Amino acid sequence: MTIIETLMQQKTLFSPVFSGKTGIPDTFGFRGNLVLKEATKFADEARPPEIMADQVVLQSSADKIAFLGCHVDSLEHLSLILETLKPYLEANGRYFVFAGNVDISEKYHIELDGIGFYVLPLDEATVWNELLECFSLDRGDIKRLDSGEKIDALAAAATGFDGKFKKISFEEGLSVMGPVRIPENRPV
Repeated sequence: MTIIETLMQQKTLFSPVFSGKTGIPDTFGFRGNLVLKEATKFADEARPPEIMADQVVLQSSADKIAFLGCHVDSLEHLSLILETLKPYLEANGRYFVFAGNVDISEKYHIELDGIGFYVLPLDEATVWNELLECFSLDRGDIKRLDSGEKIDALAAAATGFDGKFKKISFEEGLSVMGPVRIPENRPV
């Protein structure tokens, strides 16, 4: 069973726009949402997650996540991402988290338990578009690829990414983060 299948079975990954094999052998991709904290349930009623990461894009092998991009409302949710995915993350993976309360002019590299995260603000665009811009990928170059191959192209570009982001600790990040802002009509 793949990581993606395991996480979907656990109802940690949900609402997939894409889930399956990519163009690279033994590689899998996912686009959708990630549950970071379940809502308290009363009786048997189903409730939406209390905290989630949305616009998730990930690429994995059978046992490790090599690439992750997602949006969270607050930088403090970075610890929940680590807690949720830690068994599958690796020290040389490329993980990009767009946080809704990071100053628009700041970009950080934060290491938690030996795992590095690039933390960026989301400026009224989608995670997908922000990552394309971050890696200088032209939409026209990947336009004709299928969904899995597009994830491969994004992950390959992330491997070559060497952005010089300010290195700070998670605690420093928490001390400088602003209030959570949830723009109206944010694209999904």
